[in-house]
Amino acid sequence: MQELTHYINGAHVAGTSGRAADVYNPATGEVQSSVPLASAAEINQAVDIAAAAQPAWAAVNPQRRARVMMKFVDLLHRDMDKLAEALSREHGKTLPDAKGDVIRGLEVCEFCIGAPHLLKGEFTDSAGPGIDMYSLRQPLGVTAGITPFNFPAMIPMWMFAPAIVCGNAFILKPSERDPSVPLMLAELMEEAGLPKGILQVVNGDKEAVDALLDNETIQSIGFVGSTPIAAYIYERGCANGKRVQCFGGAKNHMIIMPDADMDQAADALVGAGYGAAGERCMAISVAVPVGDETADRLIEKLVPRIEALKVGPYTAGNDVDFGPVVTAAAKANIERLVQTGIDQGAKLVVDGRDFKLQGYEDGFFVGAHLFDNVTKDMDIYTTEIFGPVLSTVRAQSYEEAINLAIDHEYGNGTAIFTRDGDTARDFANRINIGMVGVNVPIPVPLAYHTFGGWKKSMFGDLNQHGPDAFKFYTRTKTVTARWPSGIKEGGEFSIPVME
Repeated sequence: MQELTHYINGAHVAGTSGRAADVYNPATGEVQSSVPLASAAEINQAVDIAAAAQPAWAAVNPQRRARVMMKFVDLLHRDMDKLAEALSREHGKTLPDAKGDVIRGLEVCEFCIGAPHLLKGEFTDSAGPGIDMYSLRQPLGVTAGITPFNFPAMIPMWMFAPAIVCGNAFILKPSERDPSVPLMLAELMEEAGLPKGILQVVNGDKEAVDALLDNETIQSIGFVGSTPIAAYIYERGCANGKRVQCFGGAKNHMIIMPDADMDQAADALVGAGYGAAGERCMAISVAVPVGDETADRLIEKLVPRIEALKVGPYTAGNDVDFGPVVTAAAKANIERLVQTGIDQGAKLVVDGRDFKLQGYEDGFFVGAHLFDNVTKDMDIYTTEIFGPVLSTVRAQSYEEAINLAIDHEYGNGTAIFTRDGDTARDFANRINIGMVGVNVPIPVPLAYHTFGGWKKSMFGDLNQHGPDAFKFYTRTKTVTARWPSGIKEGGEFSIPVME
């Protein structure tokens, strides 16, 4: 069994806490490696190293920092297959989906190559008599990120790429369920020219998280995960004076209007609902057809598509639609919620409960499920299932449909499928959700826009990647300067005002 490490000060370092976690192969259910869980002392050691290395990195001009990111992008392309295979082996994603995970992170790194422009300040000439005023964007210092299992390449890069190119050092605490790719990314960043100590990976659990939150040197914390933990990290981080950005759970609705292209809508729902076994915060988990006729047509289109899905390990080829979920506990929770849906009166149209894959009986595979006649008081509607389960809630009008999404506590993403521009425009303007798709099922913005939900899906003021990332990882300093043309006598004792 492989013994994984931390990555501290440019080297793989064994854990010293005496605690470790098993890393599984989700397809077989077997333990394939062990990852050390850091103590607070190990976290603090990494922070001290980062604090010592960061000032010299901040003094490097933005263009040279951007060149490191440029080289890193080249290395990601070079090692794409290696990264995807490692990701699939620990997470369970198909290889094409794993490559998509890497590429979405790579695109943020490409955006960060524009750091020299994005870090420019502002200048006002002659703000007063002989006075110039200018603003600077300066790095925070040592920053940190806590990232989830479902995107072990993309989300770390969403955090550390802008943080580092802004001149900060970064401590990454990835998910202990699939830690290999984050360790590989740290190696590649240093191969690209990043100084030792600027990007470090420290594996851990709650003890490590609390140590990051309580360390006075760390200036900001980023987090992606469940809403209860997001709220905890936000509250504790803010109480400790840190800048905090936390992204939580989701329950993403897709409204299907009667005029929608039903084949297009069904294809979109299958991909958005079952891709990555539903383990995406932007997965569509609730279909809302408007009118019973629309619902009946949609269900008719969905059933054969769902029943034809190929479920299997990533090694079975690129035609596999989705693989296992990440742990046995995740599988058990999904199965529990499916049974709750049945018990509470939803109609299970496609039943994946008896799914078994020959040769992989001990793997964490879950079959695809489709519910109809789901109501908003059911657990499968209120709870983020994070599995291959799609719920259909029938609405009798557009107003009823949009209010379902508006009234839900989560506000990460949503979509509407329609041919009517007026309806789509009204939906986009009225909906209280951060990311909206019009005939696009998973509206994850590209790297030069920002990613972020509303309501209980996000805690904080600034989104991930895009221009917001450069605001989050820098502070604005404003300088007012006057250079007297001659010797001035006497002080000024009243506040200066414009005349």
